[in-house]
Order: sequence, then structure tokens, then C-alpha cells
Amino acid sequence: MKRREFITLAGGAAAMSAWPLAARAQQTARTRKIGLLQGLAASDPDWQRRLAAFRQGLADLGWVEGRNFVFEFRYADAKPERLPALAAELVQAKVDVIVTNAAQPVDAARKATSTIPIVMAAVGDALGGGYVASLARPGGNITGFTLVATEQSAKRLELIKEMLPGLTRAAVLWNPDAAGHRMQWTEMQPAAPKLEIVLQSTPVKSADDIAAALRAAEQGAAQAIVTMEDPMIQSRRAAIAEFSVQRKIPVMGEFRSMADAGALMAYGPNQVDLWRRTATYIDKIFKGAKAADLPVEQPTKFELTINLKTAKSLGVNVPLTMLGRADEVIE
Repeated sequence: MKRREFITLAGGAAAMSAWPLAARAQQTARTRKIGLLQGLAASDPDWQRRLAAFRQGLADLGWVEGRNFVFEFRYADAKPERLPALAAELVQAKVDVIVTNAAQPVDAARKATSTIPIVMAAVGDALGGGYVASLARPGGNITGFTLVATEQSAKRLELIKEMLPGLTRAAVLWNPDAAGHRMQWTEMQPAAPKLEIVLQSTPVKSADDIAAALRAAEQGAAQAIVTMEDPMIQSRRAAIAEFSVQRKIPVMGEFRSMADAGALMAYGPNQVDLWRRTATYIDKIFKGAKAADLPVEQPTKFELTINLKTAKSLGVNVPLTMLGRADEVIE
């Protein structure tokens, strides 16, 4: 072996032997804390899918749980009143970033801190809700994904009317304490008359209100129920779907999880994909970017899901044109 080759090899070996120790020291020094503020229960299957996607997104970017970051979990178990205290706990735990979704959890997080970055995995309308100054330059400590839910609310009315041409009265299940739901309700008002639909408001402020709201929809002769979804309403999706089939009142959901639970159909962005993509915000923030400078993104794809099993139970004939446009068909 030539002298130059020996020196190069020896130097490389020394560097390699020193690297693990240096790397371990660096990772220990830079272990980050991700605070997860979630409105659903930890055991909720849909949340578990989102969390798995988020973990995978982080892993794809080189972030390994337990090595260079750890989670701090806080669950409200579909009880919005618990969110402020849980958000405060995350601040006290000195997390490096708070990740959450839906209007009420975002509200709780921003009231708890104006300095810790807050990443929205999904929120109805980030701009209309006042969470950011603009989509291009949020300006504060909040960034992430906005669903443009106010625009898609009118589209969902169009779709349920296409599915049920004779529809003239629809009940809307929504949470008036959620900023995004209030904006969606406002957007639905001018859209409904154009479709010859009368809207019946059935607001709920707690999960315990949902059963009464569903009965009110039935008593009001609603021919369909349109849901606006947040963790509280999503937590009762199985009960909503069961009511729908028993009373023969079709349900139009906002996210696929509602159709998976048994609603007739759903139209909205893929929440699991959004949680996976949320990892890119965490990566950038951990590498020095400021939330104020990270543009708020919007979904690039909206999915139409149709539950044919439910359609059969309800006696609904699904138009072939709709089946052809559906992204997912549950049989």
C-alpha cells in the first residue's frame, strides 16, 4: 500500500470511529419536543392513521422518534372545553413546536403561546379565522395547512343535490364555537337557494348534543344531513351513520372517515395525506425557519368518497356519472 493511500485510509477510519460519539452528542443536545394537541381520543382509528402518516413523514426526512425528537401528547377526548388547559400544559413542557388541527385546538394553542411555533395540520380557513396575516407570509407563530372549507361547503351541497335530485331540505350539523364552521354556514346561505334547498341549522356545542340535533333534523323533515366536521363531531361519526341508516336520512360528510363509518358520501381533502405533509413544516422549523416566513399551503386534491353499501340500505340509486368521478367507492 502506498504511503498516501495509507494516510487517507487511516484518517478516514479515525473520522469514522469518532463520528458515532459526536453524532450521539449532537442528537442528545438537539433532541426536540413536538407537542401534539389532539381533539380526538388517542384510540380513535382515524387519528391513529393520521399519526402513523405524520410519523412516516418525519422518518422520511430523517427524524427518528426517541433519537432526535420526542412527542408530548395531549388528548381532549372530544371535549373542547379541555383544550385550553392541555395547550397550557404543552407550553409548560417547553415543547419546540405545537402541532394540531381544527379551529378550537388552534384557538387554544394560539391563546397559550405567541412564541412557540404552531403548525396546523388542517384548519378550515386560516385566513378567515384570523390565524395568519396572509397565506404567503403568515407573519406570526402559526403556519400549516388551510382546507378552504368555506369554498368546498357549497360544492358539497351541489354534490348531495346531484346524488339526490329531489332534495329540497337539508339539515346542517355544525359547531358554532368553531370559526371555520361559522364561515362555512355563512357560505352555504347563498348557495342553497340556487340549488332549491332549504337549510335547517342543527348546531352542537358538545358531543352530547349530537343525538338531540339528529332528532331535530328528523323532526324538521330533513331529507339529508350535511356535516361540518371537527374532532367533536368526528368522534360521533359511527352514531351519526347509524342514525342515518335507521331513519333513512342520507348523510353527506366532509372527510372520508365519515363515509368509512357509514355515511352515504363525503367530499374533502385527504386528512391522512395532510398529516404526512405536515412533517415538512416541522423539518423546516427544526432547521431554523420561522413560522412567520413559511407560507400556508392548501390541499391540492379533494376526494369524493361514496359508500355503495349505505346507498343500498337507504334505497339510493347512485348516478353512474358520480361513480365515475368518485375517488373511492366503498362496497
